[in-house]
Amino acid sequence: MKAVLDGVVIAEADRDDVVSIEGNWYFPPRAVREGALHESPTPYTCPWKGEVQYWNVSLDGAELADGAWSYPDLRPGAVERVGTDFAAYVAFDRKVVVSD
Repeated sequence: MKAVLDGVVIAEADRDDVVSIEGNWYFPPRAVREGALHESPTPYTCPWKGEVQYWNVSLDGAELADGAWSYPDLRPGAVERVGTDFAAYVAFDRKVVVSD
């Protein structure tokens, strides 16, 4: 699967390596291109997943503020609810096209 913003591939992984949660595809950290994500100070906490780390996407001219997010420290029960450990996996805003 690929995550593409303005024609730039931001992340790429086998379908078996990504996790679908609430309509979003979460890519393993190793699948995200080096230098594509830059920490954002935007705060948010999901009631069942935990504190979010938002990321600004910026790579090869493609830019999107708060265009990605991850959960570095999952709340108890989150892994069981999803069926796999998705800590630090990265999901993308709808402006980033994710496809097979």
